[in-house]
Amino acid sequence: MAAFAAVTVLTIGVAGGRPDVAVLAVPLLLTSLWAGLTRPRQAGTLTLTPTTEHSETGQVRTEARVKPPAGAEAVLLRVSSQGYRPQHALVAGGSARSIPLSLETSRTGVHEMFRVDWLTEAFGAVLVSSPRQAGPIPIAVHPTARPLKDMPLPFRLPGLTGTHTSRRVGEGYETHDVHEFAPGDRLRRIDWRVSARRAIDTSTGRLGTLYARRTFATADATVMIVVDSRDDVGEDVSAWAGGIDVRMDETTSLDVAREAAAAIARAYLDLGDRVGLDDLGRRRRPVPPAAGRHQWERIQQRLVRVAPEGWPDRRQRAPQLPSGALVVLCSTFLDDEAARIARQWRAYGHRVIAVDTLPQVSTAFLNEFQETALRLVLLERRQRLRALERSGVEAVAWSADTAVELHAVSRTRLPGGRR
Repeated sequence: MAAFAAVTVLTIGVAGGRPDVAVLAVPLLLTSLWAGLTRPRQAGTLTLTPTTEHSETGQVRTEARVKPPAGAEAVLLRVSSQGYRPQHALVAGGSARSIPLSLETSRTGVHEMFRVDWLTEAFGAVLVSSPRQAGPIPIAVHPTARPLKDMPLPFRLPGLTGTHTSRRVGEGYETHDVHEFAPGDRLRRIDWRVSARRAIDTSTGRLGTLYARRTFATADATVMIVVDSRDDVGEDVSAWAGGIDVRMDETTSLDVAREAAAAIARAYLDLGDRVGLDDLGRRRRPVPPAAGRHQWERIQQRLVRVAPEGWPDRRQRAPQLPSGALVVLCSTFLDDEAARIARQWRAYGHRVIAVDTLPQVSTAFLNEFQETALRLVLLERRQRLRALERSGVEAVAWSADTAVELHAVSRTRLPGGRR
């Protein structure tokens, strides 16, 4: 800019025969010449690195490492993310430095965040480099696992050991009955009080038949969590048809599904049960049921990458599940596919819990025709959920009171008279 101004002034002075005007261009020419001789010879670098490998819902952080070139006096940064107002920062040149970046989000999953446009200045902003871009970088935001307790159990506990009381006789804590001592009974199971009361010979004072106390065996449960990723709708109904980006501070149905699946999986894994994960919208190998800390990490990694993928084909039959497993299906139930699959699982003998993940909808940007269409869609959805309950599927809505609803479901009387 200074060189252009110097050439313009010099041209006007020479063309007009005004040496006094031409002399005014000399300082500008000298300034441009000195700036050109002392300009930065190398390009700087800017790299983005997530601060933590495991980001959860709330504040997401990353770090921008700026290394300005030699001779640069300042670096101008413009940080932007989809759904956020861009922020600007001016950083002094010289040595390399790290700049912390953060944003608040209620979304989960993998999102592109933190695009940084930057340029360097030198010689009092006379020399300005061309803009460069770093990022955005993909950041996996994991759902927060809300603590739950009093979880429902499947109709049948197929495991051999665990923390739950099953209906079969074995090693446990709850009394099943008292019967005559037989081969295979442990000596420590002999009930001496019952034996003395029932089998003592009054004439001789000796015991006859011994009686042993039998208990219900303890077992673990098999739980399959199924997430319906076929649609991802937010609170703004006008964005359901597509073409409008969902704001990062709005919760979508998949965010609710991820949160529900994470909380339920963590609750059962803490009880020592075996938990698996499947996706109703993708035909890929599910996470098989297992227990332990590593299983929780596998479920987390799969959950954070659950996302809609094209338009899935209609399944001819429900995905195959382990025998006797408890099925937790997280879906919006905006169509018949998820409900049809849930009824099939219930017909196969599984206990099925349908978790409604549709967020609270907003109709602020709808016209009269769209509001009428929404009422019809929600009416069909309500009838669909009622039909599920009539077929034996237990339905709950994921919200702040879900722990109370799951507790009520866990108190439902199971076949055989046990809770």
